[in-house]
Amino acid sequence: MAKLKGRAKCIPKDRDAIFLPFQSKWIKDSSRIKLMEKSRQIGISWSTAYGADERAAAQGARFDEWVSSRDDIQARLFIEDCKLWAGVMGMAAKDLGEQVLDAEKKISAYVLQFASGRRIHSMSSNPDAQAGKRGSRILDEFALHRDQRKMWAIAYPGITWGGSMEIVSTHRGSHSFFNGLVREARHGGNSKRISLHRVTLQDALEQGFLFKLQQALPADAEQQDMDEAAYFDFTKHGAADEESFDQEYQCVPADDDAKFLEYGLITACEYSGGERWQRGLEGPFQGRLFAGVDIGRKKDLTVLWVVEQLGDVSYTRHVETMEKMRKSDQEKVLWPWFEICDRICIDATGLGIGWADDAQDKFGEHRVEAVNFSAQVKEALAYPLKGAMEDRKVRIPDEAKIRADLRKVQKVTSSAGNIRFVAESTPDGHADRFWALALALHAGSNPTAPIEFMSSGRRDSAGLMSEFVHG
Repeated sequence: MAKLKGRAKCIPKDRDAIFLPFQSKWIKDSSRIKLMEKSRQIGISWSTAYGADERAAAQGARFDEWVSSRDDIQARLFIEDCKLWAGVMGMAAKDLGEQVLDAEKKISAYVLQFASGRRIHSMSSNPDAQAGKRGSRILDEFALHRDQRKMWAIAYPGITWGGSMEIVSTHRGSHSFFNGLVREARHGGNSKRISLHRVTLQDALEQGFLFKLQQALPADAEQQDMDEAAYFDFTKHGAADEESFDQEYQCVPADDDAKFLEYGLITACEYSGGERWQRGLEGPFQGRLFAGVDIGRKKDLTVLWVVEQLGDVSYTRHVETMEKMRKSDQEKVLWPWFEICDRICIDATGLGIGWADDAQDKFGEHRVEAVNFSAQVKEALAYPLKGAMEDRKVRIPDEAKIRADLRKVQKVTSSAGNIRFVAESTPDGHADRFWALALALHAGSNPTAPIEFMSSGRRDSAGLMSEFVHG
């Protein structure tokens, strides 16, 4: 027997078992609808792929499997897991590659066919790909889909004549349709008869996850010297922030009511995984470029955010963070981008005054606007950013730190009835990316005169300003 690795204390009763108890329970659950709220990276998607193989390969199997993943990369990874299990378990299966399902709508799937004649179709997140299909459904990372409600509405009728539906996801905010399903199943009478599973990182560790991980990792991996408590802390410290850790590893949905931007609003504007959004100074660019800069020096970050305006949509092309850098070194990063941008808005509050003055001297006041962050100006910047997200007129990177920064900002009302935008300061900044993006969008706004604020004193039901005036 090979020597065991690592310092895990929670050892599975059957060390040689392929699946841990929570994975086995999920696979064996044959409920018509089952839902898993889970921690990241604990082998649930891997286990789900095994279950799909087992059903599709069974003699006399009646249903195909239709899998929707968040994006094309995840769709390919899922079918790779299916191919792995088919090989390990000796299931006769043929990889049919990518198959076109609807040429007009550009919908395709990665397909694995078994000797039973049944197939697994692994597709990206387009809900229309589920339309008109009969058979079992697997909706992977469901809360990350851009329109969860539509996905459910189209996928659910497909099991009318048989088959099952599996929903697997981490959380993405308290207002998500996914969290609504969880709450309904747990506290709302469960009229949909969902079989609900929940596995946090702590749950997985207690059932032997770290032991399994250590046996799979190289002997010199740093995780080998950890027990469960140390690994828990290691994972927590690696998360973007505490809210992200709680949500992605502990099944605690982030409180959308306490934040200015809901999770669903942010993720709906993110680029798909694998999409090449980033550009260097050389481009290529087809539209006009606009930049926003939030200034920091010692405690907070300096963030440069560059967008390319194509039609009425602002596409993020470059985001750069600078920490504890001398002003002269930051200018070496900023000035080349300022050279190619049509307009730049720069934070001129406190420390930023010198940056803004020097930028205006070099590039001209007509191109560089110095923005002083008063409470009123913050409000006039924040609402257009939220509006652009609501109208899907901005595209942002799918990155945990950016998502966490956009979530930091809270709208609070003072005892005098004044609106203030506040954000907790963390070692990774003070919502610096939020304000850099807001400044970039303002730089590309029309008209492009210096920002001023005037309110009619009225608000609509959504809490938006009734009137913004750029003087």
